[in-house]
Amino acid sequence: MSKMILVNLPVRDLAASTAFYVALGGAVNPQFSGANSTSLMFTDAIGVMLLTHDRYREFTSREIGDARRHSQAMFALTVDDRDAVDATLARAVAAGGRADPNPAQDLGFMYNRHIEDPDGYVWEMVWMNPSTNA
Repeated sequence: MSKMILVNLPVRDLAASTAFYVALGGAVNPQFSGANSTSLMFTDAIGVMLLTHDRYREFTSREIGDARRHSQAMFALTVDDRDAVDATLARAVAAGGRADPNPAQDLGFMYNRHIEDPDGYVWEMVWMNPSTNA
C-alpha cells in the first residue's frame, strides 16, 4: 500500500465545512462519511476527514482548540497552474471561506495564496514551476 496523508479536523458545522472543502477541490468519499463525519479525497494519497466536535472527542482527551484564534498548523495543496490558485480561492470564498488571511506570495516560479475555512483552518494554495528561473 502506498503512503497517504489523512488530515483529521474537528468542525463546528459539518455541512458548511463539507461545502467549503468540496469547493476547495475535495471529492466526498461516501464509504467513510456519515452523520458525524465527511471524508474528502483531494488525490489518491491526500484526504481530509471532517469530524463533528462530538465525534472528534472520541479520538482524543485534549481540548479542541480554536483555529480562529491560534495558529497551530498551515496546510498546503498544490494546483496545476497559476490561474488555478485564484480560481480555487474564488470557489472556496463562495462556499464560506475567507481569502488571504496571510499575504499572497509571488516569486515568479511559485505563487501562493491562503484561504481560511469556516472553522479558521488556513490552507495555502500553491502553484510551483521549479524549472523557471527565480
